[in-house]
Amino acid sequence: MTATLSNKGANMLAIASGKGGVGKTWLSITLSHALAKLGQRVLLFDGDLGLANLDIQLGLMPKQDISYVISGRLTLNQAIMEYDDGGFHVIAGRSGSGSLANIATSRLQMLGQDLALLANAYDYVLIDLGAGVDRSTRQLAHNATTCIVVLTDEPTSLTDAYAFIKVTHAERSEVQFLIVTNIVNSTREGERTYATLLKACQAFLKISPPLLGTIRRDPRVKEAIRNQTSILTRYPNTVAAEDVDKIAQQLLKD
Repeated sequence: MTATLSNKGANMLAIASGKGGVGKTWLSITLSHALAKLGQRVLLFDGDLGLANLDIQLGLMPKQDISYVISGRLTLNQAIMEYDDGGFHVIAGRSGSGSLANIATSRLQMLGQDLALLANAYDYVLIDLGAGVDRSTRQLAHNATTCIVVLTDEPTSLTDAYAFIKVTHAERSEVQFLIVTNIVNSTREGERTYATLLKACQAFLKISPPLLGTIRRDPRVKEAIRNQTSILTRYPNTVAAEDVDKIAQQLLKD
């Protein structure tokens, strides 16, 4: 599944959530690692311009990040760094700074276009978006034809995930939404959570986004995050790791 200029954005996956705290960045990291394990060339881009933390979860100390690109000091290609433990590439955000959230729309458009061109060198580019539906989040997702929406069984997570889908669908009806339910007690519980969201999408938006997968609650997730490493490296045989491996395999089938 390699993108070409005639199939722009086909290998770009925007990973979104209506609200924070649902494990979106963790999933972005773990899914990147899982795809790399399957032999895919993967780039993970930290698109949370307001509160980037991807590098922190991975224990990275980037010498350059996206702020250097936005300021014109580096090209996007020059900001790439290798995450050797996971076998994929990373473009880090600006940790601890909210200043990038207010950059001009024209600069965001250029950044998105540059990322789309860079995607031709990879099998997959994963964009870890900021939570919510603000301007920068929607703009960075603009070149991705597929959006993975992450939610939990919390009512606010469900309503905010639906809001993200509604706004994005209104702007770009061609986007394919895939749903991942995270931190659920069982696969069946995850499917019930998905069914609630699906019912709302079908009733009010007339779309039926499919369920990509469910990720079961796993105490090892927090331990891996505390240790600033991928769960697939530290605890590869846990239930959450197994569930993300299944999601990666499903993406390759599609």
